[in-house]
Amino acid sequence: MFRHIGTQTIKTERLILRKFKCDDAIEVYNNWASNPNIQLDYGEPVYSSMEQVQEFLNKWILNYEDDGFYKWAINLKENHVNIGQIAFCRVYEEVATAEIEYCIGEHYWGNRYALEALNAVIEFMFFNSDFNKLEAYHRKDNPKSGRVLEKTIMKRVPTVRRFELSAENTDSEICYAITKKEFIKNEK
Repeated sequence: MFRHIGTQTIKTERLILRKFKCDDAIEVYNNWASNPNIQLDYGEPVYSSMEQVQEFLNKWILNYEDDGFYKWAINLKENHVNIGQIAFCRVYEEVATAEIEYCIGEHYWGNRYALEALNAVIEFMFFNSDFNKLEAYHRKDNPKSGRVLEKTIMKRVPTVRRFELSAENTDSEICYAITKKEFIKNEK
């Protein structure tokens, strides 16, 4: 049986990745959730009110009771400001694989925060969970996200086999992935 560990706090040199809290709403709204330059590239709606943000935060917070729910607030270590989020948007227990998504507030672009968060989640999960493969995708029309993935420890891969089997259209997405075996080999 697959063992989930849930969203646990991860610290890096400049970031704290942690569970969202209700009082994150203002920073979530101001720093990324209301910005069309982020949300549309990310494939999410642009939120137009604090009430909408509070509503989805409340859902996420309730979901933390499930150890199979993985969603981290990305906060700067120096001042604890929320600048984005990173999550497993899909988990495929049958193949011990998770798909990672992330977004960073536009004001914080160019500081390699997404890269730092992504690499930290990959490392933490491979050392502490049953996941054997982690994947991330970017839309062909979102090259900024692609540049982040190019710099990670992940490698670009052809279409994932399970998508071919399900006939899911992936023509507009580019996949990056790393297995636990590849990760451990790179660590040596």
